[in-house]
Amino acid sequence: MYTAVFANKIGMTQVFKETGEVTPVTLIKIEPSKITQIKNNVTDGYTAIQVGAYSAPITKVKKPNIGHLKKSGQTNLTCLKEYKIDNETELSLGHVFSIKDFSIGETVDISGYTVGKGFSGNQKRHNFSRGPMSHGSKSHRAPGSIGAGTTPGRVLPGKKMAGQMGNKRVTLKKVEILGINEEKNFLIVRGCIPGKPGNRLFITKS
Repeated sequence: MYTAVFANKIGMTQVFKETGEVTPVTLIKIEPSKITQIKNNVTDGYTAIQVGAYSAPITKVKKPNIGHLKKSGQTNLTCLKEYKIDNETELSLGHVFSIKDFSIGETVDISGYTVGKGFSGNQKRHNFSRGPMSHGSKSHRAPGSIGAGTTPGRVLPGKKMAGQMGNKRVTLKKVEILGINEEKNFLIVRGCIPGKPGNRLFITKS
């Protein structure tokens, strides 16, 4: 059975095994997600499902999405995401994925955005070494030469320079589930998850 849900990162903590081993874990709050569209090879050329979550007042939903969501009977969802599948026959429009679809010991794929670091220099972004700090040097954290002059007379693509760092979408594969709290919709997974506490995540079964 395919499972695809939205979630929010709560934060990190640690758990102790009976042997005394410490395991770092991340708490994730699962948001019940409803299937809003089912795509197939006949009409769309591929098979996929679209899930939606996070209810909001109808005035906060974009008008094109309101018409699109009428088929599923849920017009107040603000966040939509498509997930490719192999076979859509076992799924139905309006089906709700929740924390009950997960079990301890299985693995999941978690997607999210890393922490944004803003416009960063070469030392922070690419681990460059700095220049001399004394003897009249004026190139402490300067990038230095970025290429020859007349030939090629331009900066080659891919040159490591200062720029935007972080805030990139990454996916962690096969993250193990160590605990489940159905009462609070909490999922406890091994290790760290991208982003700050409160960041939105997208979780699918591996």
